[in-house]
Order: sequence, then C-alpha cells, then structure tokens
Amino acid sequence: MTTVMPGRLRDDPDFRRYWTARALSITGSMVTAIALPVLVYRLSGSTVLTAVVTALESAPYLLAGLFAGALADRWNRRRTMVTADCVNAVLVGSVPVAHLLGVLTVAHVLVVAFTVQAVYTFFDGANFGALPVLVGRARVAQANSAVWTASSLIELFVPPLTGLTLAVLDPASLLTLDALSFAASAFAVRGIVRAMSESREGQPRLRPRVVLTDIGDGLRYLIQHAGVRTMTIVGSIQSFAGGGFMALIVVWCDRVLDIGTSGLRFGLVWGTWGIGGLIAALSLPRLLKRMPPAAITLYALPVSALLGVLTPLSPQWVVAALATLVWGSAYVLVIVNAISYRQQVTPEKLLGRVNTAGRMLSWGVGWTLGSVLGGVLGNAFGPRTGMVLMGLFGCIGVVFAWTSPLSRIAAGHDNEAV
Repeated sequence: MTTVMPGRLRDDPDFRRYWTARALSITGSMVTAIALPVLVYRLSGSTVLTAVVTALESAPYLLAGLFAGALADRWNRRRTMVTADCVNAVLVGSVPVAHLLGVLTVAHVLVVAFTVQAVYTFFDGANFGALPVLVGRARVAQANSAVWTASSLIELFVPPLTGLTLAVLDPASLLTLDALSFAASAFAVRGIVRAMSESREGQPRLRPRVVLTDIGDGLRYLIQHAGVRTMTIVGSIQSFAGGGFMALIVVWCDRVLDIGTSGLRFGLVWGTWGIGGLIAALSLPRLLKRMPPAAITLYALPVSALLGVLTPLSPQWVVAALATLVWGSAYVLVIVNAISYRQQVTPEKLLGRVNTAGRMLSWGVGWTLGSVLGGVLGNAFGPRTGMVLMGLFGCIGVVFAWTSPLSRIAAGHDNEAV
C-alpha cells in the first residue's frame, strides 16, 4: 500500500516527529560541543588536549564510518536510530554522574567523547538514508533546509546561554542536558509511523565478505559519480580547515580575544556561526531554483576560504563575531548543499553507504586531521597563527573545485556526469 505524503512538510506529522528529534538532539549536542572542550581545558589547561576533544568528535568515522553505513543500509533504520540514541544517553550521562561522585578525569571525558561519536556514526548512517525515503527525493533539499534552519537557530541561541551558564555551573553538569536530549530524540523517532527503509527482502545473509562488498559498492558509486566525488573532496578540504579553527576556538577566545571561556561575549562569538548557518539554510531552497548545486558550491567556496583566513585576524571580539557570521553562512551552505545533492542522486539501497563514506572523508578524515594539526600549530605558534595557517588550506579547495568537473556540471553540459 502506498502512503500519501502531505503536500507541505509542516503538515506531515512524521516529518514533524523527525524534525523534533533532530532539534532536540542538536540542542544537547551543541551544549556538549561547547562544554566538553571547556571541561578538558579547565581540567588540564592543555592546548593539545583541548584540541584532541575536537578531533575525537570526528575520529570514529575513520574506524566505523564505512561499516556503519553498510550495516545501516541493511538494518531497520528506525530501530538503529532509536538504539543509538539510547546508548548515547547513557554514555553522556556518565560524565555528570562521575563529576557528582568526584571521580571525573580527563581520560573519562576523552573516552566518552570518542565512544559517543562512534555510536553516532550508526545513527548518522541510518539518518542519511531515512530522510529521502521519509519525505521523497523531490523534497530532500527542503527537508534538509528545515533541519539546518533549526540547527542554526539553536546555534544562535544556545551558545550565548551556555556561555552564561558556564559562569555559574560546571561544564560537566551541563552534559545532563545532552543525555536527556538523546533520550527525547529516541522517543520522537520511535513515534514515526511511515517507513524509513524500503524492503530488504532478497539480500544476501550478513557475513564479513558481504559487508565488505556492500562497502565497495558504496565507494565505487562515490568515486565514479563526478559530482558526488568532487563535492566530497571539496568538503574534506573545507572540513580540514574548519577542524583546525574549531580545535583552537576556546584557546583563541581566552588568550587572543581576551574574553575568557564563559560569559556572554564568549557565547556570542561562538553563536554568530549559527546566524550564518541560518542564512545558509534559508537560502538554499531559493538558490536551488536559480542555479544547480554545482554552481552553489563553486560560488560559496571562495567566500568560505577567504573568511577562514580573515576571521582569526580579527582585532577584537565584535569583529570576530561578525567575521564568524559571514564565514558560517558560506561554510554551511557548501555543506548542506553537498549533503542534499548526495541524497538526491544516490540510489536508495546505497544511501547509507555513500553518505557515510562521504561524511567519513570530510568529517572523519578532514576534520580529524585538521583538528590534530590545528592543535599542534596552535601549540607551536600560538592560536591565531595556527588558525590562519589552517584557514589557508581552504584556498586549495577553491582551486580544486574550479578546475574539476563541477564547472562543466554547473554550466549544464553534463548535469549527471559520471
């Protein structure tokens, strides 16, 4: 039996449940993204260990990303997402409990940071495939825009509030919010009625060789499709630069901008990225009516690269906040455009594999290595110089994109180049 989808996403109760789950999870994760590096920085005072937290947010994709995508394409996506949320609620909740008992250590925080992201790769693999099935391919960009709009609004309001809260509350205690958000997300996803996976009948039995074959099929599609391949490489280069910046942002705020690691100014510098992301999310559906995805990537990339270099040079926190706003807009536009494009052109049976492979290369490889190198450069030359050096890598992405098949695709000569 075919289920008729409501014409508007906001009239679709299942999408509203999905959107609610994502918004709740993003809220908790945003608090954690700020609280975890601050927690490690306060516990250790180390630039390198603080950067390691950022690296551990993405490193699990290097180890589990491809397998998570392949398995998510075989398993029930709803069940996978709910299970991952429940496990992460327990993992994150262990930090405030350990703090309350007086036994919290840096090692505990780092292990949780890594393990939570490892589990989340399975949620992500299922999520990438679930959305196109849930809303239909024609509405993928609109649905992603709705989710990223929520994410950007959360990034706008949560960081300032988190910064103010950190002035009076220990960062470990704030992680309780993330644990609760994982539990609430699981409840919302469990309530989705419509299928988020197509029939899996007739698949070979799950064996190591079969999983490796599935992974190979996903990688082969990614490599052979010129548009998907190029956007993935561009995303990896951009994530490399962005990872270096975010690895040093706490130290930069404290030692360069002199605004500390809590309070309203700290939260505003972090939060203006959310305004930029909101602009990007709201703009994408309108831009897609005027130009193809390839053109959006080509024009947004130079802006992102330029601001990646200029933002660390900001003389004081107000300028830094404004520069971060513009950079966030261009950076997020490239990311959400690439994700929507992959979800639209990839066959349903490959959605999890191709998208987690793309995320592994951009988030897992790019962000992880960028975070590590950013921490090393920041420790050797200072946070501002380290950020500028990392920002320069974004220029490589611009050169690569403009000399790649994207130019031909954008011109309409080969809209589905393979």
